[in-house]
Amino acid sequence: MTSIGAGPSSQAHATGKPAGSVGTQSAGPAIPAVPVQPRRPPGEEERRRPVPRHVACVMDGNGRWAQQRSLPRTSGHRAAETTVIDVIEAARSAGVEWLSLYAFSTENWRRPGEEIDFLMRLVSRVVRKHAPLLYARGIRCRFLGAEDPRIPVRLAQEFTDLMTLTESNRGMTLTVAFDHGGRQDIVSAARSLIRAGVSADAVDQARFAAHLPVPDTPDVDLVIRTSGEQRISNFMLWQVAYAEWIFPSVLWPDFRASHFLECLHDYRSRDRRFGGVTPQANGEPHR
Repeated sequence: MTSIGAGPSSQAHATGKPAGSVGTQSAGPAIPAVPVQPRRPPGEEERRRPVPRHVACVMDGNGRWAQQRSLPRTSGHRAAETTVIDVIEAARSAGVEWLSLYAFSTENWRRPGEEIDFLMRLVSRVVRKHAPLLYARGIRCRFLGAEDPRIPVRLAQEFTDLMTLTESNRGMTLTVAFDHGGRQDIVSAARSLIRAGVSADAVDQARFAAHLPVPDTPDVDLVIRTSGEQRISNFMLWQVAYAEWIFPSVLWPDFRASHFLECLHDYRSRDRRFGGVTPQANGEPHR
């Protein structure tokens, strides 16, 4: 789909990086190979966890991808469209129910005007281009954010049209975080609670979560942030509270289905204890 945006930035802990658009990628450094996993003992595969229900991707590295090739940053955004479609198809085929892509953060408005204008045009084109594919695949599309008046009216309408087109789909739900900030979502939820007249004593986690934007979104199980950077970047702060994180060194335009599936493999090998303990075969708890 179209998760093309500015994604997290290397400058601050609260920025986001995009995915780019279509086209033949320029020649450059070879795509890093997926690490070969050691052979697992018999029976271990059966004990592995299921595929994560909700995977979120922080699409980082477009600018560095372009810089490595002495190209303008916009070329990195454009080159990333192939990755977006590859990841969507891989997630759907693997049985992921919810996929969230960080396309443009509230902090990305600080970028040069020419780059922002390019991203807005790029996202508009990709939404129109891939809407039929998303509909045919049974994917329900949503946008998290997209409320800033600086978003072009035409693009905002295209977001609405895509959501309307796909709202009856019952396959994977694709959420594009566009003009999104995790802190702003929490502030919005607090304001909503106050407006609703909810007393302080009546506020618990479930009620608070019900006032977040797109409140039926389940907690994120796995976050993948490409390019090797290791920051949250203000992304879905409430929903990623207990997520597993993986930081592939691959830049987003070079990230492919094989890398995505390797991340799922890694996730399924982990123990998620949520602050508890896992009993061991010898009776000693694993902390």
